[in-house]
Amino acid sequence: MNNLLLLVIAMALVTYLPRLLPFLVIKEKKLPPFWNSFLKYIPVAVIGALIFPGILTSTGQFASALFGGLIAFLLAWRQSNVIVVVFGAIVGVFLWEIL
Repeated sequence: MNNLLLLVIAMALVTYLPRLLPFLVIKEKKLPPFWNSFLKYIPVAVIGALIFPGILTSTGQFASALFGGLIAFLLAWRQSNVIVVVFGAIVGVFLWEIL
């Protein structure tokens, strides 16, 4: 039991330290404006890369999935609430599939 607890603690440290150390090292340093603006778009790009393939295969039909993704894109483009975007995409897919 003690070995298991030590193993969990060691794994937590090994997981946490690589995430904490870069924040501590660059905490006081200011990045150039180019890198600040470049790094600002990375989370959006990563989320898009993770979600987009799943959108196209989320339903049984490619066309309905694409239509729902298009509805979600248009609602998000208009800066609608995320709940509205999700329900708009669901309604779009539903309407496409019953037509």
